[in-house]
Amino acid sequence: MSSELTVVVDFGAQYNQLIARRIRESRVYCEIWPPTTPVEQYRARNVRAIVLSGGPASVYAESAPRIDPAVFELGIPVLGICYGMQLMAYELGGDVRRAERGEYGKAMLSVEVPDSPLLRGLDPVTQVWMSHGDSVISPPPGFQVLARTDATPTAVIGDPARRLYGVQFHPEVVHTVQGKQVLENFLFRVCGLRGDWTVDSVIDSAVAAVRRQVGETGRALVALSGGVDSSVAAVLVHRAIGDRLTAIFVDHGLLRAGEAEQVTRTFRDHFHIPLVHVDAADRFLARLRGVTDPEEKRRIVGREFIRVFEEEARRLGEVGFLVQGTIYPDVVESGASGGGAVIKTHHNVGGIPEDLGLELVEPLRLLFKDEVREVGRALGLPDELVGRHPFPGPGLAIRVLGEVTPERLAILRQADAIFLEEIRRAGLYDRIWQAFAVLPDVRSVGVMGDGRTYAYPIVLRAVTSEDGMTADFFRFPYEVLERIMSRIVGEVPHVNRVVYDITTKPPGTIEWE
Repeated sequence: MSSELTVVVDFGAQYNQLIARRIRESRVYCEIWPPTTPVEQYRARNVRAIVLSGGPASVYAESAPRIDPAVFELGIPVLGICYGMQLMAYELGGDVRRAERGEYGKAMLSVEVPDSPLLRGLDPVTQVWMSHGDSVISPPPGFQVLARTDATPTAVIGDPARRLYGVQFHPEVVHTVQGKQVLENFLFRVCGLRGDWTVDSVIDSAVAAVRRQVGETGRALVALSGGVDSSVAAVLVHRAIGDRLTAIFVDHGLLRAGEAEQVTRTFRDHFHIPLVHVDAADRFLARLRGVTDPEEKRRIVGREFIRVFEEEARRLGEVGFLVQGTIYPDVVESGASGGGAVIKTHHNVGGIPEDLGLELVEPLRLLFKDEVREVGRALGLPDELVGRHPFPGPGLAIRVLGEVTPERLAILRQADAIFLEEIRRAGLYDRIWQAFAVLPDVRSVGVMGDGRTYAYPIVLRAVTSEDGMTADFFRFPYEVLERIMSRIVGEVPHVNRVVYDITTKPPGTIEWE
């Protein structure tokens, strides 16, 4: 995908994906590799830069993850971050021990060698983010101290002759004020990279790869959910193979207001992609009748989706390929990148049966979510689809708490539409990671028109997040919340109360079920 491959070696850091994203933001292509990767692979892939991530271990512990020390002899520039710096120092003859005083949170970094290529352009004193209990007490031979903090005299070290550098702080997080400058100094000043990884190059590379895989006559299917990933994958593959791609849109009746119509309009009418629209709402609702357990709802929706998709796929005859919207975090979290623990298994289309005999096509598998959105915009997808907030596979089935019925779905769908409409009207939609309404399985007393009511409350949920792993509630202006409340209570039947969920993640989750 690029001639300037940078590798982040993952030692179990909380921020390893964030490091890779920051590097890619500088238009340098980056992959995450496990520390067990053989040295030969670095040579074979012509790796141009290596970043060693942080991690929870101590380098002097027997069980600590290691990297082959031969990596430091490849002549490839290396930047060690936190644990990565300590590991490099330890392997090359430095002294790493438990610090007399750990350092956590914000710290002030004093630059001692301002003409170092790694620290060029930084303020003499700049804020960084620390999180370490161990420290490099003395650097390895050939290294010099480039910067310090009050608690850490060796906060930045470097061996300019071998282009090996280490920073005890985390340049990838926003709390390190000039962290972007540090990373770009490493990429461009130390490594001499150009930054040639662009959206156009991503699209061209993906299209060429799909054409090679599918060939001149192969046919492919894509299961459209209406979400960002499957939509971008569909348009990208259609650009590669044209009408040999057929999209199957299984409308389970659990989408938000207007989404089914938008999917049809976008893909059939705008992009002219052959589209099979399956209206299976009655079928899904029949299977969900009487079900209240959220995990059972998920199983039912996933299982029924598979059955519907399989039926439609078999009607299309000879098809050899299945397009999935797998993205890079799915690959890393599933352990499919080659190492690390499995965080969760991802089945992008609900787990299509193997007996369909379809070969997977995954044109987005090396992209992060923000990059997928960028590719989607470049391909001409409407921003209302590309910028859409995340939406769960089971749809509104897990936002209607308790039994899912047509009546309760209609209440939630209308309330949710008002909520999102007012967020957009206030210009807040793009500042929020995810916003939605929830219909609880309770009722409360109210007064409307001088009469007593006994009706549903609506719970509003809106959070900010970097990656969905942690989240904070969004601070709405009170006048916006008041307008949302007034409209929902006034326009949605059977609702007499609106509440706003201010729980963070953790301890709560973003979704209620």
